[in-house]
Formats: sequence, structure tokens, C-alpha cells
Amino acid sequence: MTSTAIERAVRRVIQDMRANLGQDLTIDDMARTAMFSKFHFTRAFRDVTGTSPGRFLSALRLQEAKRLLVDTRFSVADISSQVGYSSVGTFSSRFKSCVGVSPSMFRDLGGFTSAIDTDSTGNQVLTRSTLRGRVTFPEDRAPGNCFLGLFPTPVPQGQPVRCTVLDGPGTFELRNIPAGTWHVLVHSVPYGYEHLAAGVGAEDAVSVGSYGPVTAHADTLLLPAEITLRPLDELDPPVLLALLDLRTNALERLAG
Repeated sequence: MTSTAIERAVRRVIQDMRANLGQDLTIDDMARTAMFSKFHFTRAFRDVTGTSPGRFLSALRLQEAKRLLVDTRFSVADISSQVGYSSVGTFSSRFKSCVGVSPSMFRDLGGFTSAIDTDSTGNQVLTRSTLRGRVTFPEDRAPGNCFLGLFPTPVPQGQPVRCTVLDGPGTFELRNIPAGTWHVLVHSVPYGYEHLAAGVGAEDAVSVGSYGPVTAHADTLLLPAEITLRPLDELDPPVLLALLDLRTNALERLAG
């Protein structure tokens, strides 16, 4: 089977996920939609999207919850049920873990956060490694502020271990990278459209990019990262982390 046919099958499954976020979709259901064996489907899905079907579905559910919190007045309990959670407590815990703030706080802040804390758990082993690089935009994409984070998975959720916000295309530097394997994930919206950074109805304007995985050990010399942004695609895992509110020039609020 060609890579184009595999990608079409994965897109078909993602479209089915979006149409049935409140349903109990199993890997068997997804494999049938893709018309693959279960084993082949799981491997193909990960190859195309960078993550597992289950993690991708979970991210889509939380993305829809973010939209509902900002765009509607449904209660948190109602939203929890609409996106497939039987327990509002489980939903709220999962939402805060992935988005960085509670559902009610996300709503109160209009889909943003006033600060982004990096993950500084005590079991991290810091290195002297520094990751430097450059973010560029193709000519057909409108440039804007760029949120850049270092995450343990290809899904931008939870606390990054390092992050920065660039005021446009250009160079970046992340110092004292913790030992481990990380993914550099970048998210940007055009200047003047910072209100779209909450990720609700912003798909056409959003630009994304990634680099990695990057493995850091003690005194590792990391190669420079060149990241060219591109339009957000339905194959990209949703950005779950609540992004910094740049509408109030909050760059200085980035917490280290």
C-alpha cells in the first residue's frame, strides 16, 4: 500500500474521531474504519501522526472541550459528557494535566493562561546542553509570535521542560536541557490575531513546526535546529497547552 493511501486511511479515521468524540471508540473500531488489521493500523497511525490513536483521540476530545469552554455556556459537567468522559472529576483532572489550568480557569481566562511554568520535577537531571536554532516561515505564511516548547512527546500538552516565546521568526536558545529525549514543538498565529491562539476556530491561521526527537546527555553537543513552519493539518496532534496571553504583551510573564 502506498504512503498516500495510508495517509488517506488515517485521515478517514481522524474525521471519524471528530464526528464521534462522545462515543466509546475502540482500536478495533478505528481499524475497521481504516480497513486495516488492528496491528497494521496502530503502526500506520503512529507513523503518520507521530502518536498513538488513543492519545490522538484524547487530544481531540480535550481540544473540543477547550472550544466549548470558550464558545458556549455549557457547564463543565455537560462538556465533560459531550467529549466522552463519564466522570467530571476525571475530565477536570485530565484537562488540567494537559492544558495547564483547570476547565473553569481556562474559561475565565478566555482560553489563555497568564504564565507558563516549566516542568521542574526533582527527578530531572540537568545537563549543560544548549539547544539553539532558527524558526522560519515560508513566503505564503503570515508571520507572528512563536511559542516554542520542549516536550516529552509529539503532542504539545502538559508542562514543557523548557520553553520560550519569540516575537517573530528568528533564532532561539534553550539552555540547560534536562537529560532525556525531547520534541521541539512550535505554534504561531499571525500578528494582530493573537486572540486565535486559544485554538478555537483558528486552524486556517495557525502555523506549526517540530524538530526532533532530541536526546540530551551530560555535556551533549546538540546540533542547531532549523524549523520551518507550515499550515496546521488535521494529521497534527492538537495543541492542548493553554498558550500565553500575548494580547496584553505578556512575554515577560513566561516562567522559567
